[in-house]
Amino acid sequence: MSEVPPGISVHPVSGLPEFSPGDDLAAAIAGAAPWLADGDVVVVTSKVVSKVEGRLVRVPPGTDREAARQQAIDDETVRVVARRGPLKIVETRQGWVVAAAGIDASNVPGDSLVLLPEDADASARGLRSRLRELLGVEVAVVVSDTFGRTWREGLTDVAVGSAGIPALIDHRGDVDPHGNRLETTQVALVDELASAADLVKGKLAGVPVAVVRGLTLRTTDDDEGTRPLVRLGAGDLFPYGVRDLLPAREPGEDLVPRAGELAAVAEAFRIASTALPEFPVVLRYGGEETGVVDVHLVDAVTTTTAVNLGALLGAAIVQLHADGWVTRWEPVATPGGSSLVGRLWIGTSAA
Repeated sequence: MSEVPPGISVHPVSGLPEFSPGDDLAAAIAGAAPWLADGDVVVVTSKVVSKVEGRLVRVPPGTDREAARQQAIDDETVRVVARRGPLKIVETRQGWVVAAAGIDASNVPGDSLVLLPEDADASARGLRSRLRELLGVEVAVVVSDTFGRTWREGLTDVAVGSAGIPALIDHRGDVDPHGNRLETTQVALVDELASAADLVKGKLAGVPVAVVRGLTLRTTDDDEGTRPLVRLGAGDLFPYGVRDLLPAREPGEDLVPRAGELAAVAEAFRIASTALPEFPVVLRYGGEETGVVDVHLVDAVTTTTAVNLGALLGAAIVQLHADGWVTRWEPVATPGGSSLVGRLWIGTSAA
């Protein structure tokens, strides 16, 4: 019989209890998995971390649970990315863009909801330190949660917290076997570990902890947790959802002009017009104030021209917001048959 080559193995940690606020999660793991060894990666479901840390929302008797869940989502949200009916894709205070702010209503009593950990990286560091104290082992810890994925059906576990291991393996600058230099490749190692662990944890098996063994990377205290995984700001090419684009509908009040406004407006209207039927408008930039674009209709104002202008203007505003501009649209009532229908203000927020 040929020898099995070395590789990575994934092991469930069975026999763990139902956890409550204040429980010693690390002690329970150490008791159920005394076989933990140096270099192991302990993957813990975020729900049990949240439970022991008291990250629970109680639903009072007589209160509709869905209404309580929606309120909890709003409380955990810093930005609504997209919405369809009751479903919201939001950015949480931790920086994750996720459905329903990551709030879980499964595997908990009907009078409770589970929030994401306040700081899952800190939770992972605490578990790692405590397991070292209890078992004398140097392990890495990953806190995982179940996320959906844009443009793909099905759920998978990803990391929302980690300690003792780099979140990303950066291959930028490396050369492949064909001599090509890699320019963008960064591997989300902790996400891959979270997904691998979920193969033995499952969603219904009641196993909230698994151990990945055989990883060749050394554990380390020099890591940044999961912060490197968060892609926001200029690196985020998908800042808005397609359904609502809610932030792009919120007008900016006190705008400060910034360089490049004319080019930005011209490009935004160019992009908007390529996606819509041909509709002529005239843009005049400037005047007494910078950062103001006068919008004129070539044809008389009718229901049809108003609808067409609204579609074009809406698409242009979305494009401007996607490029980091703040806008405000002000319709103009002009007597005497003037072609001016409104002014588009663009710039940055004064706040």
